Amino acid sequence: MPRIIFALFFLVMPVVAQATEAGWAALREGGHVVLLSHAMANGTTDPANFDIAVCTTQRNLSARGKQQARKIGALFGARAAPVDLILSSNYCRCLDTARMAFESEPEPFPALDLPKGDTVEKAAQMAEIIGRIRDYSGSGNLIMITHGQNIQNLTGISPHAGEVVIVTPDGDGLRVLGRVRF
Repeated sequence: MPRIIFALFFLVMPVVAQATEAGWAALREGGHVVLLSHAMANGTTDPANFDIAVCTTQRNLSARGKQQARKIGALFGARAAPVDLILSSNYCRCLDTARMAFESEPEPFPALDLPKGDTVEKAAQMAEIIGRIRDYSGSGNLIMITHGQNIQNLTGISPHAGEVVIVTPDGDGLRVLGRVRF
């Protein structure tokens, strides 16, 4: 059994590396929209006393997540076109990912917050994100820091913490151009 797992690991790794290199190639071109799942955070759900305005009542970046955010920023600086704009969910883990990675204050964009529970509200939220992506026409990259659930709702991809999914409008939805894992 361990040999099978070991063999599968070596079969999957080139695919991940290839996907990452294709993602960096797209990001070097500029003019793309990046959906970035916030860096690693403590816990799995926000506490019962959650308050969007108070970071101590939320899941926050772990020590490893803070390192990951800094690594994301360093690699973007070295391997990607400049960043034109950073939009972020209002959750502290997303805002902190932006601040640590890009050393910049992001523009809060409430549509990037966790998805609404109501189906109609969630559809409106996803449409608002897609609308903002459609409206983007800069020469640098637009970074949208959000939650994995939103990225999955928009693209069908369930990203890892700190993973980048590069998208472009396609019909009523989005097409994935590449991914980068950190």
